[in-house]
Amino acid sequence: MLYRKAPKTGDELSILGFGCMRLAQKDGRIDEERAARQIRHAIGRGVNYVDTAWPYHGGESEPFLGRALAGGYRERVKLATKLPAWLVKNRADMDRFLDAQLQKLATSRIDYYLVHSLNGDNWDPLAALGVAEFLDRAKSDGRIVNAGFSYHGNREDFKRIVDAYPWEFCQIQYNYLDEECQAGTEGLQYAASKGLGVIAMEPLRGGTLAVSPQPPAIDALWREAERRRTPAEWALRWVWNHPEVTVALSGMNDEAQVEENLRIAADARPGSLTAAELGLIGRVARKYREIIRVGCTGCGYCLPCPSGVDISGSFDLFNAFHTFGKTQEAGFLYVLRAGGVMSGRPAYASLCSRCLDCLQKCPQHLEIPDLLEQVAAQFEGEGLSEREAMVRRLFL
Repeated sequence: MLYRKAPKTGDELSILGFGCMRLAQKDGRIDEERAARQIRHAIGRGVNYVDTAWPYHGGESEPFLGRALAGGYRERVKLATKLPAWLVKNRADMDRFLDAQLQKLATSRIDYYLVHSLNGDNWDPLAALGVAEFLDRAKSDGRIVNAGFSYHGNREDFKRIVDAYPWEFCQIQYNYLDEECQAGTEGLQYAASKGLGVIAMEPLRGGTLAVSPQPPAIDALWREAERRRTPAEWALRWVWNHPEVTVALSGMNDEAQVEENLRIAADARPGSLTAAELGLIGRVARKYREIIRVGCTGCGYCLPCPSGVDISGSFDLFNAFHTFGKTQEAGFLYVLRAGGVMSGRPAYASLCSRCLDCLQKCPQHLEIPDLLEQVAAQFEGEGLSEREAMVRRLFL
């Protein structure tokens, strides 16, 4: 495992962090035995940064992690979680959430505490409510050690927030498709120039950049490389090639993923990609932008939908249809997942009532209702009743 020093804290952090937003699941809930085994194995192999948040897995990620880190594992890691900024209505709420998180995580302190999912619109109200005083007090009384923020907004507001408080670190979405998106490379470099450690989230863009097989057009480009690597390795090495990145978070939930990520993190040094390799990754990024239809990362912030729509699942299959050429498979899986045959609760895209709640929650700022109309037009037209009948015959 390679480590990089967080500039202001001096902590030597593993370049690979374990993100707890997409833990292994069983019957719709966290598979605690398997997920805990994966986390402990990663810690045993040198991972020392573990990240969670209040809403992950419907509020179950934090208490699960408190249990998973029992037995001496808590002392071996820097633990990160986040203040749910969108739920804060007054100054007292900040202390209430933090104290509840300390209980959930079965710990006396949070090593790296973030104000969650900031942008230009929600930062100003939080500042007015006294979030700076809250962070100062929580640091002085030992409940948190380092203060940071995670960000999903434009570059200009990102710089303004960086300068608004003496943060120790920040967390941004960063991968080879998002160089110019949200904070982007310019924001990464700006934060680093101010001495902030930078935690990169979505290095694989919700798994899109690691999926196998890759879309045919993408696979053809990777085959041109002189040195063969998996798609996940290309994506992670691109992020770690930037010396300004302190840690890259991976939502690992499969043993093979854990092993691959650990292997890559053992020698992915900054500046190690050649000019030819960087050029190839740039060509892959341009091709992805040509063929991908919806830039959804599957984070789940838009859920639950008041109308019951499986938003991220709908977009996943829509992308599979258009990006990966899985035409018949995507239509069948759409009915299986969204038709309610198994769950008894239909989740079709056409159920969208345009309440617009999702627009306020989406970190990618997707026009979700409009995109759901496209999904419904693609999958719910001619042949839907036949696919529903087929699913019932096979699964009921």
